[in-house]
Amino acid sequence: MKEYCFGIDVGGTTIKLGCFRTDGTLLDKWEIPTRIDDGGKAIIPDAAREVQEKMKELGIAHREVQGVGIGVPGPVNDNGEISRAVNLHWGYKNLVQEMEEILELPVKAGNDANVAALGEMWQGAAKGCRNLIMVTLGTGVGGGIIVNGKIIAGAHGAAGEIGHACVEPKETQRCNCGNYGCLEQMAAATGIVRLANKELSASDEDSLLRRERVTAKTVFDAYKQQDALASRVVRRFGEYLGNALAIFSCVVDPERIVIGGGVSKAGDVVVSAIEPYFRRDAFPACKNIPIVLAMLGNDAGIYGTAKLVVE
Repeated sequence: MKEYCFGIDVGGTTIKLGCFRTDGTLLDKWEIPTRIDDGGKAIIPDAAREVQEKMKELGIAHREVQGVGIGVPGPVNDNGEISRAVNLHWGYKNLVQEMEEILELPVKAGNDANVAALGEMWQGAAKGCRNLIMVTLGTGVGGGIIVNGKIIAGAHGAAGEIGHACVEPKETQRCNCGNYGCLEQMAAATGIVRLANKELSASDEDSLLRRERVTAKTVFDAYKQQDALASRVVRRFGEYLGNALAIFSCVVDPERIVIGGGVSKAGDVVVSAIEPYFRRDAFPACKNIPIVLAMLGNDAGIYGTAKLVVE
């Protein structure tokens, strides 16, 4: 009986790993440093070795393992191939083939934001749903789309790249992707800081934000204290993101929208900033879709990658 599975979430700093029962019970989780030197060639062997050692430690035989899932920061196609992962110093790589050759187990691969959405659907804030949109607000803006319980990856593995929807055509500063006016420039942690700095430079208005280093956290903290300038920044953030999610919702028609990433740690104020603009702009059938905060935090990736191999 195939009772176990493993989930691997590869980030630029650490590789997070989890050993699960196929019913979603987490048995153990741990992490190791991501070795990105020398073109990141040690990343896959390191992760595979960790799985092998955990199997020995827990007395798990190959015949008992359903498979191993792996998530990476970059577009992954249906064959488990990635064309490029800048943060890992990778060019083209066939993740599935490399892992299967080492482990001699079934392997599936996905984009990190997509598998985080899958994790939240399986055991998190969207448990019980089959259709959802997840947006992760961190240094950048990531997204994952689940339809009928399956990740939508698209022809190039780029489906769900919510952060690179153009929401401000008049923007003159280039996004990291090369385009202009991307949602990431307005709603990521760095985007919120950009909006705040623009407001600060536009006037001499007194604000709590003038008394400390501006971060997404300090913006939301000042907003909670009814700081007028911070309130304008949060309203702009909410309008950009709420409008973008309204557009995506009329394409996907999700049961739930999940907000994760570091910015979501500000709590319910993030949802309350988004909701009025989402409700204003959403297609009538979608206006009452719940917008909720993610529950799994940094574990969403390992849950989601494990779910890749659990049918």
